[in-house]
Formats: sequence, C-alpha cells, structure tokens
Amino acid sequence: MTERMVDERVAGGPEGRRDRRGLLVAALAGALAALLAGHRAVPNVHGLGSLVDSVTPLLGLGVPLLALAAALRRSRRALLAVALPAVVWLALYGGAWLPPAAAAGPAVVRVASQNLRAGNPDPAATVGAVADAGADLIGLQEVDDDDRVGAALDRRYPHRAAVSTVGLWSRWPIRESRGVDTGLGWDRALRAVVAAPRGDLVVYVVHLGSARAGQTATRDETLTALAAAVRADPAPRLVVLGDLNTASTDRVFAPLVRLLHDAQAEAGQGFGFTWPAQLPVTRPDHVLYRGLTPTAAGVLHTPDSDHRAVTAGFRW
Repeated sequence: MTERMVDERVAGGPEGRRDRRGLLVAALAGALAALLAGHRAVPNVHGLGSLVDSVTPLLGLGVPLLALAAALRRSRRALLAVALPAVVWLALYGGAWLPPAAAAGPAVVRVASQNLRAGNPDPAATVGAVADAGADLIGLQEVDDDDRVGAALDRRYPHRAAVSTVGLWSRWPIRESRGVDTGLGWDRALRAVVAAPRGDLVVYVVHLGSARAGQTATRDETLTALAAAVRADPAPRLVVLGDLNTASTDRVFAPLVRLLHDAQAEAGQGFGFTWPAQLPVTRPDHVLYRGLTPTAAGVLHTPDSDHRAVTAGFRW
C-alpha cells in the first residue's frame, strides 16, 4: 500500500472525521479570541463599537459553550483552540474576580447611588433599602416624587441638594450646590460641597444622556461634558455618583478613566453589573473618585427599581 493511500485512509478514518468536525469549533474559538482582544478596533459606526465594548465581558460565556461543543465532537484540536479565548478573557477580566486589594480599616465616608426609575411605584422602599445599607451620602437619579423620597430619607439625612431629577441626601451639612450643564439643554447633574468630618468633599450626582443601540451620540456628548467639568474642578477630594449610561469597558468612558478611579475596579469583586436589576448584564451605574482611598465597593439589589444600587466606602 502506498504512503498516499495510507494518508487518505487515515484522513477518512474516525480521527480524521473528528478533526474535520472540530474545524468549525476551532474557527469560532479563533474568532472569539480575536473579538475579545480587538474589540476596540470595531468601528464605532452608529454606536456599534460602543455596544461591543460594553458586552465584551459577557463574551466569556462563549468559552464553556465552545468547550462543550469540542467535547461532544471529541476533537482535541478544537478543545485546544478553545483555550485561546479563555486565556484572552482571563487576561482582560480575570483580575476583577480576585479578592480586592482595598485599604484596611473602617471607612470614613460611605456613599451610594441609585437610579430610582421614573414611575417607581414605591420609591420610599427603594431609598429605604439604600439607607439601611449605612451610606452617609446618597445620590439619586430619576427622582419624580420628592415627597415620598424625602419622607423616607429626611430624618436620617437632614441635608439635601436637588436639581431637576437628581438629588443628594447627606448626613453632613452641604455648604453649597449648583446644577452642572452636561449639554442636555437642562441640568441633570449637580455639584455639591459636603462638610464631611475630615474636611470638604465635592460630590457630583449625575444622570447622563440615554444610550440605545445605534443612538449613543447624546450620551457621548454628555460624558465629554462631564469629563470637562471634572477636569476643570480644583477640588482635591471628589466623588462622582450616578447613572452614566455607559460601561467602564466602553471606549467612550476613557476620558473619565484618565481623570478618576473606579471604586468597583479598585475595591470591589466581580463586574458589579447593575442593569437590568433582575438579571444585570452591564454596569451603567458608577462610583468614581479622586483624592481618597477606597475600602470597599459593592452592589445592592433594591426593590421596585430597574437598576441596582452601587455602594463604596473611603478613607481620607
């Protein structure tokens, strides 16, 4: 029997058929690895790149699915190929699941942010759950029932500042507050100076423009405006609380990343997804800061809102 005939028989045998069946899985694994590593190269036409950036952490779910497909096809080559996107995903996002290297000791200031949801049937229950978590400062967005929210918070948080549908409730005096123009045509952000026990703390409460598939221009413009306001702010200690309608993995988030630290990335564990509340798949809600040391960060599932709350603690 000639060498060529032997090769043809091997290729047509069980091993060869398994390898051919695994080609599709291997090709998909390669494409997934390329997308994970190069998602920022996807053109941001009509917000496509921004959308891909935001969901990239979830693409890791494709790894076990491809591994299962390779196992069912009994293809060792396909299984080895699946290791490539697994390694890329771990390199990009595995660190988020390691125990946080937060500063030891109790927090001097604890903050929380909650998008209440316009039309919330029981905003008092939502803010009550946030207050019970022990925050000293609570930033709220989509406040459309001041009376019920105030009734639930004012006893524990006697100081507050509000602009349109955003508000800040504080245990400590608020020295001054004003609206912040983010380019929406009306102020949906505020800046307040809080007289915290260790010194003044500047707090921004923000609700940026909405973003939907193919419609991110307004959100992008408002994020740029917020970054400009923070860049121009001389405050040495500053916190931004709010619904920024963008994930930290999104390329448009970069201007804020260059100016501020992310409490969840520095002191939390996991991705800290907050939306939609029942089964969150992204994190539009953030606690960003400078001039402080984070001690903890987390997410709180509150009733009656479509967003989960975000929390963080800081030392001076």
